[in-house]
Amino acid sequence: MSAIGRLFDEFSVSRRPLRILGASGQLGYGIPTPALREGLTRRPDMIGCDMGSIDIGPHYLGSGSMAPTRVGAKRDLRKVLRAARTHDIPLVIGSAGSAGAAPHLEQTLDMLREIAAEDGLHFKLASIPADLSRDTVKAAIGAGRVHPLDTMEPLSPEEVDSATNLVGQMGVEAFRRALETGADVVVAGRACDTGIFAAIPDILGFPLGISTHMAKIVECASLCCIPGGRDTILATLDDEGFELESMALDRAATPSSVAAHSLYEQADPYDVREPAGRVDLRSVTYTKLDARRTRVAGASFEPAERLTVKMEGARPAGYRALLLCGAADPRFISRHQAILERVKGVVHDLVCEDTPEDYQLFFRVYGADGVRSWSAPPETWPREVFVLGECIAPSAERAEEVVRTTKQYLLHHGYEGRLSTAGNVAFPFTPPEVVTGAAYRFNVFHLMEVDDLVSLFPVQVEQL
Repeated sequence: MSAIGRLFDEFSVSRRPLRILGASGQLGYGIPTPALREGLTRRPDMIGCDMGSIDIGPHYLGSGSMAPTRVGAKRDLRKVLRAARTHDIPLVIGSAGSAGAAPHLEQTLDMLREIAAEDGLHFKLASIPADLSRDTVKAAIGAGRVHPLDTMEPLSPEEVDSATNLVGQMGVEAFRRALETGADVVVAGRACDTGIFAAIPDILGFPLGISTHMAKIVECASLCCIPGGRDTILATLDDEGFELESMALDRAATPSSVAAHSLYEQADPYDVREPAGRVDLRSVTYTKLDARRTRVAGASFEPAERLTVKMEGARPAGYRALLLCGAADPRFISRHQAILERVKGVVHDLVCEDTPEDYQLFFRVYGADGVRSWSAPPETWPREVFVLGECIAPSAERAEEVVRTTKQYLLHHGYEGRLSTAGNVAFPFTPPEVVTGAAYRFNVFHLMEVDDLVSLFPVQVEQL
């Protein structure tokens, strides 16, 4: 019998609290072994891991590459797979390989197959692709069933075709179907973080509002604690609420830290939006159990009037080259905006003499306006700043040409009040230009109304 089958059978006879282990906030960057070991001593009923996000930007979705190294990802997969098989409990992984598209899912599955062969492990593996049919999306556009999110423009069929990878974010329903096949290990493409941890409680009949709220917190492991960290966390779920405890003894899940994390990545502090509905947090309470544990109760679930799937896609934007330098001259720093604009003009005249302007050149001055565009300059300038120049061009060669030219003319640009002609900026290393390769931008960040989730996220099963 499978690990999930045994759990289903046990709960059909008698009901008890469910112990859920959130092993890692993002698989592939290392799982602290002491906390994972401590978690396993608590006899968890499942292990869950989130592996991805769009927080890492459009490059990984567009390129099909993983954000962590393959070495790091395989090391973490081996840890959680061995733990799950040793204790004969389900392992559930979401947003495989960082962005959850077909290349990411296949890389993750390949590593799991390698580990199984190398370590002599045998189990039933279910995978859930998240890639969307472009014809399906274009038909939905034509029917008026696709809506932009945030500041995105309405989606066009041309943008759908230009995305190198196009995924939908699956929820609890897809994980449920995968688990109901009797799979010991479930690996999903792009997924809502909550689906990873709320699917088993949903199958077992725990209230969906409470289990989804729990899932939203534990998917980040011990980030909800003081001090925040990425160590394994244990959630103990019952029909009235759940208890949280970090498996790292130096971290405490306090009422204030857990309540604060309930707002994480939420546009509305009281609503957690999911494909099948929303979780209402207005009546939630956070109660201190002891110095390291908090109990949470009161979330409720409201089914959606219509099913929607959030879509994500990224398309090529050109090739990127960077210039890395710094300045400590107060005259340069106070005049940097005008200086950089003049240098951009000089560079344009030089590199576009016999070639049309086919690039974009940006500057971010860390210490002044590198993180955000401030409405006004500071009262006093910092004593030094870091200057990041970025060029996006049709080819890597063109981007490098623009950045190298920018380096030379920024270094020696004359301006009023300059004291030294030897150089306006300093370089942390040479060459100070870095060509990073293909650049991508998000071009699909939209909601699609759907009638059927099963056909969008088919479950595939194999025996290892």
